[in-house]
Amino acid sequence: MADLDPAALRLRFADALEGARTPGGGPDPARYADDLLARWQEPQRKYHTVTHLAAVLDRIDLLAEHACDPDAVRLAAWFHDAVYLPERSENEERSAHLAERALTEAGVPGEKVAEVARLVRLTVTHDPADDDRDGQVLCDADLAILAAPPAAYAAYTAEVREEYHFVPNTAFRIGRSAILRQLLDLPHLFRTPYGRENWEPTARYNLGAELEMLSP
Repeated sequence: MADLDPAALRLRFADALEGARTPGGGPDPARYADDLLARWQEPQRKYHTVTHLAAVLDRIDLLAEHACDPDAVRLAAWFHDAVYLPERSENEERSAHLAERALTEAGVPGEKVAEVARLVRLTVTHDPADDDRDGQVLCDADLAILAAPPAAYAAYTAEVREEYHFVPNTAFRIGRSAILRQLLDLPHLFRTPYGRENWEPTARYNLGAELEMLSP
């Protein structure tokens, strides 16, 4: 179970930020962490919550050996759904812009800011290049919920449906089915060796079972 203690999460953000900039080379990390935590607790969120954030951070820690710059990946996790309105289609782009503004102000070098923003934008497709190790770690960590045990996967799908409560049932079924088929058509859902070995079979089973349930 991910640690949702705000103090522990603030410390995790501070560690990632200090790892990405010259130690002590900018403003206090706490105010940036507090702003992000407030965003992750907005009322329209049912799945994309602090619980999801903490779970993604835990998975990045698990996959860190596969990343070139684990701290950049961790910062990208903090920002990847920082702007989230289910009825809007540009959440990832707005989240990337937020990362660019906040991290520049926080003293992160421009090259690393650009990398974090690139990683945030990559979560639109979850399709990193074969040589994009940081992108592979972030995308695998974000998609690991697809390999959850049956009860947790069912809770995830229910929370996603609740976030899209404004979409009529037929339209939601059609849209969700298209997403599931797109994922199942990928040669690999997961790109890291750990993800392919430990998560791929269960994730494909879960996606196939959900798709069958959504079929009219």
